[in-house]
Formats: sequence, structure tokens, C-alpha cells
Amino acid sequence: MINAVLAMLLSVPAPSSLPDRPTVIVAIGAEGEAGYGKEFAQWAQRWEAASQRGNANAVVIGREGNGDEDKQRLKAAIEAELKPDRAAQPLWVVLIGHGTFDGREAKFNLRGPDVSDEELATWLSPCKRPLAVIDCSSASAPFLTKLSGNDRVIVTATRSGQENNVAHFGDYLSAAIADPAADLDKDGQTSLLEAFLAASSHTAEFYASDGRILTEHAILDDNGDKLGIGADFFSGLRATKAARDDAPLDGPRARQWHLVLSPTEQAMPAERRGRRDELELAIEQLRQQKDTLAEADYYARLEPLLLELARLYAGRDAAPTTRAR
Repeated sequence: MINAVLAMLLSVPAPSSLPDRPTVIVAIGAEGEAGYGKEFAQWAQRWEAASQRGNANAVVIGREGNGDEDKQRLKAAIEAELKPDRAAQPLWVVLIGHGTFDGREAKFNLRGPDVSDEELATWLSPCKRPLAVIDCSSASAPFLTKLSGNDRVIVTATRSGQENNVAHFGDYLSAAIADPAADLDKDGQTSLLEAFLAASSHTAEFYASDGRILTEHAILDDNGDKLGIGADFFSGLRATKAARDDAPLDGPRARQWHLVLSPTEQAMPAERRGRRDELELAIEQLRQQKDTLAEADYYARLEPLLLELARLYAGRDAAPTTRAR
């Protein structure tokens, strides 16, 4: 029996990908009721097409072969992306399908054995790459709590495990992730935050037009506090509604995630883009502290950040400024 299991695991090859590119792993789950399989396949095709446009590696699981091996395929695909030579490149993990929650454990329903929130968190715990996990399934909120962390953007189609009806959010998100119409700040590229806001809006419109009660509320976490907020917290691209317990607001990091970069963004060296992102996050953090600081202190901290950012956009290197506390 043991030999049979080992043979099965060894027969599931880890998909190969180029280390100098972002990677998008898309897992298509079990069809469930007839008809959903075609929909899920279409959503996955959109992610695959966007990955190709963004010059990213695309790994799709659940489309071919024996479904009983999909869980091991997903694990192998993740493990293949955790090598040290890939640490600088973003990793996207997208789950498309149905989910369940029994009050203790949430699961994403694969064609064979399901994967739980705890298992996925364990597989991804060694990840040193910038990571986005997007769970488009029903009852997916517990995945956010398990996966939230530093330099991670976590999106779930529901805000609780009790929202267990079929989730449609994934349809609209897959359509928005590379759609110029979702580009709210008109910088020539659509961020994960912009796609999240567009998909949330279209999901609400779907239920309203169908005369149905909204049974799914997508949430996003990008500051590692395990809470997450919905699209109703945002005015434009800034979260303005107070989070519970005065928790830091999400959104700034997700705004920096782009699957398909604009020509201007592509022309900027990766090191410079990284420093730009650090400066923008420091400025946003400082802005959230503005009401607790004396005016002179606030502007004294803000000025060097803005000056370095301006020099960076002008194409000139500058000595790093002290980050806002």
C-alpha cells in the first residue's frame, strides 16, 4: 500500500516554469452541479490569457488527467515555486470552484480529495515571494484568516464560512483582472485592488438584476491583520470607512499588484519599482497616522519620502530616506 502511494506521488510531476517571471497557479475545482464545470473552465482560461499577456508562467490544475491526483498536483506546483531563485517574483494562487465550511475547517472542493485552509496555509508557509491568494469559492472566508501575512494579498469571495451558496465573484474577477475598463486611476494597467472593486460591484449588480438577495460579500486583506474589508469600505481606490477596532485599512499593497504591466511600468527597472512600492507604502502608512501627529512632525516625515519618490520617477537614484514609523 505504501509503495502504491509513493508511486502515485512520484507520478505527479511539478510543472516547470521560468524563474525570472511571476507565476499564476490556477486550480479548477469539482464541477458540482452540471454546468458549473464549463463556467469554471472559462474563468480559468481568462486567467491563463491574462498571464500570457503579462509574460507570467501559467500553471492550470484540474483540467486534465485523473482528478484524484489534483490535490497532489496543486501541492507539487506550489512547492516548485518556493525555490530560492524565485523569491523576487510574485506568486499568484487562484482557486476556482466550490467550497465548504463545517464550523471548524474550510475546504476547497477539488475533483478528488479536497484541500483545507490549514493544508494550503502549511504548503505556503515557506513562501518568501510576494504572494496573492484568491479563493473564488463559496464559504471561502476562513482561508483569509489562515493565509493572511506580511507581503501577502488575500482575497476571498465571501466574508464568512456561512456564505455557502455558489459564488459568482470569480466570474467577474477573472474578467476584470486584465480589463482596461477596471483601471480606475488610469495608469494603463489594472491592479488587483481595481479588479476586486470592479468584480464586487458587478457581483452586486448580478444579484440586484436577478431580484435576489446578495449571498456573497468578497473581502480583501493586504496588511496581515487577518480581518479583511469589503468593497464598501472604499471611496475610489482609498479605504475611507473605519475598520473595526481601528485596525489599519487594507488596499495599498493590493493596488501595487498588476498581472499585466503597462509599457511605462515595464520600462522601469525591477529594483526601482520595488523601491517605489516601498515609498508608496511608507507614505500611505504615514497618512494613516496623520491625526496622531503634530502637523510639523507629519510634514517633516512626509517631505523626504515625496522627494525621493519624485527623483525615482524622474529616473534619478537617491539615497534611501528613513521610513515612516
